[in-house]
Amino acid sequence: MFQRSKKCLLLITGLFAATAAQSQIFPGYHTSQYAGIHAVPFNPASAAGSRYRWDVNIVGADVKAGNTYYTFDKSALLSKDSLRQFIDYFPDTSASRKQYAWGSVDLMLPSALYAIDERQSIAFTWRLRGAANGGGVETSTANFFAINYPDPKYYDRTIAETYAGAYGHSWNEFGFSYARTIKDYGDHRWKAGITLKYLSGQAAGYGVGRDGSFMFKNRNQVDINSGKVAFAWNEELSTIENNDWQSVYSPFQNPGIGADIGIIYEWRPDSDGFGSYEDGTGTWNPDADTWKARFGISVVDIGGISYTKAGDSRDMDMTAENFNAMLLNRMRGESLQQYAQRIGTYFSSEETEDKFYMNLPTSINLMGDYNLNDRFFISASATIGLLSGTTDDNKNHALTQLLITPRYETRHIGAYLPFSVNRYGQADAGLGLRLGPLVIGSASLFSNLARGRVNHADAFVALRVIPIRFSKWSWDKGGDGIFRKRKNNLGCPPL
Repeated sequence: MFQRSKKCLLLITGLFAATAAQSQIFPGYHTSQYAGIHAVPFNPASAAGSRYRWDVNIVGADVKAGNTYYTFDKSALLSKDSLRQFIDYFPDTSASRKQYAWGSVDLMLPSALYAIDERQSIAFTWRLRGAANGGGVETSTANFFAINYPDPKYYDRTIAETYAGAYGHSWNEFGFSYARTIKDYGDHRWKAGITLKYLSGQAAGYGVGRDGSFMFKNRNQVDINSGKVAFAWNEELSTIENNDWQSVYSPFQNPGIGADIGIIYEWRPDSDGFGSYEDGTGTWNPDADTWKARFGISVVDIGGISYTKAGDSRDMDMTAENFNAMLLNRMRGESLQQYAQRIGTYFSSEETEDKFYMNLPTSINLMGDYNLNDRFFISASATIGLLSGTTDDNKNHALTQLLITPRYETRHIGAYLPFSVNRYGQADAGLGLRLGPLVIGSASLFSNLARGRVNHADAFVALRVIPIRFSKWSWDKGGDGIFRKRKNNLGCPPL
C-alpha cells in the first residue's frame, strides 16, 4: 500500500507531485505550420504569416506525469485493488542518481487567432494550468522510507540530504498575443511575437528541506542532527471544506503578470523572391509554408504570482535529540493542514514572510524545421527549464526535453512521429494525428505500448474550428495562376 504515513510524507510528497511542470504542449504537432493557435504557447512569433485567416480552439488538453523511482505494471494500473510493492510497482533501488517526479496539466479553453493580413496576427488564449514538481532525494534515502520502513539495517547510520523539495501551483491564464513579419527580403524572412498574460492564482504551495541529517536509533527513536524545513500554501486553500476544490476557483483572484516572447527566421531559397503560386482554392495565405528551413527561439512563462501564506505555514529548525519518530507519522484521518499544525508544535519556528511569490515554470524553447518536399517535414525542438536549481523555494520548473519529429502534412490531415528524450534519460516514441478539426496524440504511445512497466506517460487532444476554404478571396485579389509580387521586387516575372 502507498499509504504508509512516513513514506507518504517524505516520498509521495517529495517524489510524486500530482501534476508537474509542463515542457512542450501538443508535442510533435506544436511546430506544424497548421498548428495555428496551438503553436502560440510554444513561440508567439508563429502566429505571424498564419496558414489560415482565423483559427479557433474549442477545447484542448495536454497531460503528463512521471517519475524516476517507481515503475508500474501496466495491468495493475487498471486494477481496483490496492497496489502491492514488488508485485504491481517496483522501486529502482540500485540507482546511483537522485530521484524526481514531474508532469503537467494544461487545459486550453476557448481561444482564437486572427490574421490581420499576411504580415501580422493577433491571438487570445485562455488556459487553466496546473504545475508541480518534486525530488532531489538520493536513492538510498528513498529506499529507507519506501522499503520496510524503518529497516533495522539503517539503525545507527547517519542519513543526510542536502536538498529536497516539492512545489505545486495552479493558475488561470488569459494571454493576448501580437506577432508580425518584421523583415522580408529576398530569401529571408524574420517574424517576432509577444504574449502578455493576465494571471490569477488558484492554489500554490511548497515544502523544502535543506541540510538534513538524522539517525534512527531504533524504530521509535531518532536523533535529528540538523535540518531546516519550510512549507507554505496560499490562504485560500485553508478555506476548502469536504474537498470542494471548485469553491476556491476564481478567474480574477491573486492577480499576476506574465509574458512570452519569441522570434522565428525562415529561409526561402526556392521562392526566387516571389510568393507561392495561388492554386485557386481560395485557401488563405498559401505562402505560409513555402520556406525551406526555419529556426525559432522563445522565452516563455516569464513572471509569477504573489500569494498570502496560510496561517499554518512554517519555517522550522528540525534539530532534536531522542525524538519520538512516531510523532512524525501522519495519523489516520488527519488532514494535511492538521498534520502541519501538529508538526509545527514540536520544533522551533523561525521568522518568515507573510507572502510568497510563486514563479512560473520559465523556459527557453528552441525550434528547427526543414521542408523536405512540401508534404514531408522534419523538425527538432527543445525546452530548457530555467528554474530547476535549489536557491529558490517558490517556483516550478519545466522539464528539459529534446524532441525530433518527422511529419506528413496536407490541408486536412497530418501525421506526426515524435521521438523524445528528457533530462533524466527517458526516451520515447509517439504518434500525433490531425484529422480536420480534431488533434490527438501521445509522445510516449509506442514506447509505452512496447514496455511491460511504465514510469511516465502523456496524452493530448484538441478540437478546433478553421476555415477550410475561401471561395472568392486571396491576398492579391487576382485570378488563378497569378504570382503574388513581393514588395522588395521591382517587377513581375516575365511570362
